[in-house]
Amino acid sequence: MPAERGFLDRVDAGRRLGRAVAERLGPDVDAVVLGLPRGGVTVAAEVAAILGAPLDVVVVRKLGVPGHRELAMGAIAGGTRVLNDDVVRSLRIDDATVDRVAAEEAEVAARREHDYRGVHASVPLQGRVAVVVDDGLATGATARAAVQALRRRTDDRPARVLLAVPVAPADTLAELAGLVDDVVCLLTPRPFFAVGEWYATFGQVEDEQVRALLAGRGPGEA
Repeated sequence: MPAERGFLDRVDAGRRLGRAVAERLGPDVDAVVLGLPRGGVTVAAEVAAILGAPLDVVVVRKLGVPGHRELAMGAIAGGTRVLNDDVVRSLRIDDATVDRVAAEEAEVAARREHDYRGVHASVPLQGRVAVVVDDGLATGATARAAVQALRRRTDDRPARVLLAVPVAPADTLAELAGLVDDVVCLLTPRPFFAVGEWYATFGQVEDEQVRALLAGRGPGEA
């Protein structure tokens, strides 16, 4: 894909996104950059480097439709569950199925949280700007769960939440705008089919890469 139409890879996207976020926030802002594992952490690491801000993660898991796991019927993060009601209704997914998938993904999230915290303690958010970063949005379920989990913290709640992504559908951004204090998105293409089509390289990011980024060992893109 030509760079002018999208991004070379997640590192390129993160650097471009970081410059846009820095311009939006201005100087001397006390921010923490939180990537959504796994691909979002590669983008977030570049944003954090440009802002001179600490990097952290919000562990979030998509709730994939059984038999079509890439289609999100919702997501979970930090004890928060959100559902894509349109998907659940249109596919007639019952509560028992949602509960089963959520329980399975909660186990994965707990293991991943333990794994990441082995190399990187959580960064305090109280009174700071939380910059939530992913490598792109489709339905927005994972970002919604992450933001709501941050908002529901009682003892470590950020003063503001900014959502920053390289690419997303305009309607998804509009739905999320009411949940955050600000949004930065570089591309809102029409039509929108998938996040990966806006990257020349969009390989899978592994947990080892996330651990390396959290430990400050980069680079993130494979």
